[in-house]
Parts: sequence; structure tokens; C-alpha cells
Amino acid sequence: MSDRLSSGGARNRTTVAKTYKLFIGGAFSRSESGRSYPARDSRNNFVANAAHSSRKDVRDAVSAARKAFPGWSGATAYNRGQVLYRVAELLEGRREQFIAEVATSEGKRGPSVVDAAIDRWVWYAGWSDKIATVLGASNPVAGPYFSFSVPEPTGVVGVLAPQSSSLLGLVSVLAPVIATGNTAVVLTSQDRPLPAITLSEVLATSDVPGGVVNILTGRTAELAPWLAAHADVNAIDRT
Repeated sequence: MSDRLSSGGARNRTTVAKTYKLFIGGAFSRSESGRSYPARDSRNNFVANAAHSSRKDVRDAVSAARKAFPGWSGATAYNRGQVLYRVAELLEGRREQFIAEVATSEGKRGPSVVDAAIDRWVWYAGWSDKIATVLGASNPVAGPYFSFSVPEPTGVVGVLAPQSSSLLGLVSVLAPVIATGNTAVVLTSQDRPLPAITLSEVLATSDVPGGVVNILTGRTAELAPWLAAHADVNAIDRT
């Protein structure tokens, strides 16, 4: 009888819809609002529930980014490059999952997009300790002293991820922000949040310190004004 009940249950069971959380300060948390919204695939089929961030979540993410800024901006450029390379390594290890999620979210061939995203992390990892050389300068002066131009991190950067490119577009705007010593508050693609959520899981298990990258899902039109108007946000990166 137990075998029949078991097999019958397997045939009639209801799948458990996953509800993803936000990534703030290196930890996964539910939205302060308690809201969620359905994430759908390229054919408008339900895939999972994503947390619907509120303006309180935006404030918490900015606070976490500000707290993490001194440590991250004070790290050596070589160390930041190592951390970004570690992200690429972990993304490579979950390549098949990202391929499936990009294909589901965007209806595109996943392998080329995921490989490009991994390569982009490696690219910016290599640039982290070369930016000062390229953008800095030793300025000629008419006196017994030296004058140097040295690029410095901007601070907390609000990142509005591209809506149509849920992984490669996100990496393309996020990686240069943190490679140069800034911290980030990211608003993901509204309708295609799953690759960004999985990327947050990669960041959580990598060497990126908590608060350096904070990832929020939700309605971009609702959240972007609060992020842009926050007094502790130093720049907005919008592609």
C-alpha cells in the first residue's frame, strides 16, 4: 500500500514554486514589503516568484554599499582583480545552470552569452590593476615638487541593469563598477531577473565582501527614482 501511495503521490503532486530573495549586505533577505511578482520565461510561462523590492530595501542596500565602500576601495587593485577572477571561476562552474536560465529568460542561445559573461569578468579582473596607469599621469610642473593625477573610486553607484540582456548586459555594467573600487546597488532586469539572482548566489560564495554588490529585483520604474534621489548614492550607471 505504501508503494501505491508513493507512486500515486508522485503522479499527482503539486510542484513547489520557488520564491527568490534579495541580496543585500552579503545576505539573502525577503523584501521589507513582503511582496513578490511572477518571473516568466520568453514565452510568458511562469518560472518562479521574485521578491518585489520596496524603497526601504533600496535604502538598506545603499546603507550596506556605503558601509562596504571603505574596505573595498582601500583594497589593492591586485586584490580586487583576484576577487573578480574568482567570480569568473565560480560562474564557469555553474555554466550549465546559467545557460539554461539565459535560454529560458531571453529565448536565446545560452552558451555564447554565458561564455561572453565569464570572459568579461576575466577582462575586468585584468584591468583592475592597470586603470591607474592608463588614466593617471605625472604632470609637468615648474618647480621643485611633483604633481600626479590619480584616479579614485566614485563611491556608491546605482546600477540600472539592461532590461533585455539579463546576464551579459548586467555583467557589462557591474564588473567595471566594482573593478575600479566602487560598491554597487543593482536593479536587475525587471522581467528577466533569474540570471541576476543566480549571479548573486555566485557572489555570495565568492571572495566579494558583503555589501560590495547588492542586488534588488522588482519594478524598475518604481525603484529607480528612489535610488537616483538617495543622498548617499554618488553615481548612476544606466545603459
